[in-house]
Order: sequence, then C-alpha cells, then structure tokens
Amino acid sequence: MKALIQRVSRARVTEGGEPLGAIGKGLCVFLGVATDDGEANAVRLADKVARLRIFDDAEGRMNLSALDVGAEILVVSQFTLLADTRRGRRPSWTAAAPPEKAEALYERFCAECALLPRVERGRFRAMMEVELVNDGPVTIMVEDPPREPWGRVGPPGKPKRRDPGRGKALPSVCVGGCGHP
Repeated sequence: MKALIQRVSRARVTEGGEPLGAIGKGLCVFLGVATDDGEANAVRLADKVARLRIFDDAEGRMNLSALDVGAEILVVSQFTLLADTRRGRRPSWTAAAPPEKAEALYERFCAECALLPRVERGRFRAMMEVELVNDGPVTIMVEDPPREPWGRVGPPGKPKRRDPGRGKALPSVCVGGCGHP
C-alpha cells in the first residue's frame, strides 16, 4: 500500500463539477492499494500518516503530527501509484489490487484516520479533479510494507550501480564526482 502525502493549506476534490470533499490546513493523501495488501497494511499506514511529524512547531521545525495540530485529511484513491514503468513506455497496473479489494482497504484506511478531526474523501473508481495548495511544499511517499528507494522489499542494503550498456556492476563513486568510493 502506498500513500503519497502532501501537506496542504487547502484541498478539494470534485467529480464532474460536483464537490465530493474539501479541507483546510491538513494532509491530502493519494492512496494506492496493491494486490498483496491486507487490513493490517491499511491500519499501520493510517497510523503512520496520522503520526508522521511533518508540521512545524513553534521553532519552525517539523516536529508535530497531524494529530498534534488537529489537521484535516482528504483521502483520494489512486491506483496509478502502483504503476510499473520498468519495461516499455506504457505503465503496467498488475501490482494494483482488484477494485473490490482496493475499495474495502481504502475504506478501512479512511476509517482508521477517524482520530483526526475531519476526514474527507473522494469517490472510489471515479474520474476526479483534485485541487490543492501544497504547503511548504512537503510531499512524502510512505509505503507498507516499506520498500527501499530502488524498489526492493526488505532490509536496507547498498544498491549496485549498473552499466546500462553491458549490465555489469560499476564501482560506487562519490556524488561530488571526485572518483573515490
């Protein structure tokens, strides 16, 4: 399960001009459900989103969570977060859960967010228009189970750089380009 979280000063979602949900200061969460996700993923991810410390404290540091500041949340289903673009130019959606399963887990995620003062949502399987004003900007991807930035599931490890022409591992070099590992 993936949640693309955006801290917003306001956000709203409509379908064909019909308002579905709107919030003030809070989080706009785009939620993608994978084929292997279950209720435990929805519960853990909702807790993570609600408790993620991405709001500023009195000193201007990101130390406060949505729960701490009484933030509102707008949850929008978005299966496109599960796109696989590794081959060709057309994304594959095979990692996205079937609609019936995805809708049940989307609803479970929304129910788990009820600790927040206001939970708004889009309409599942609808073509929606989302308007938001990103505050910061702060945009964070959270996944359950956690995945490494290069896509592997499991404990962190050092990724290998590959020579695109030959498929051989390249030696690691520092970001500064000086050549030392």
